Amino acid sequence: MKLLTALRLASSGLSVQSLRLNVSAMNLANAEVTRTLTGEPYRAQNVVLTAANLPEKISGSLDEIDLKLAIPKVTAIVEDQSPFREVYDPSHPDADEKGIVRYPNVDVLTEMIELLSASRAYEANLSVVSVTKSMALKTLEVLK
Repeated sequence: MKLLTALRLASSGLSVQSLRLNVSAMNLANAEVTRTLTGEPYRAQNVVLTAANLPEKISGSLDEIDLKLAIPKVTAIVEDQSPFREVYDPSHPDADEKGIVRYPNVDVLTEMIELLSASRAYEANLSVVSVTKSMALKTLEVLK
């Protein structure tokens, strides 16, 4: 049963980290888009996760803990409301009457760090799956 619990936790972590990777990649891909269908620059997206709400002191086995509280879940994907970056470029087709072009509020450096963080967390969850699989195979070997 503990192996299944570990796989459930790792599986949830993989899906959350995969979504974080996709959102960061989308933000980077749209970092220079000055006009979307709404007529405004692209607005960066952020993934909002639920916090693990585990008790301070855990007693009992892992199976007895309410894992619904421990499994990370995506609450929402929200638009970043920080202001757009403004650049003076009167020759740009999207420049206003003052020659100002509004660019997306995507911070490329922050998005690269987010990609690295999500990538490492994804790899850690893959390791959990791999180790759990090895443990299950060893258990089956011992039971033969």
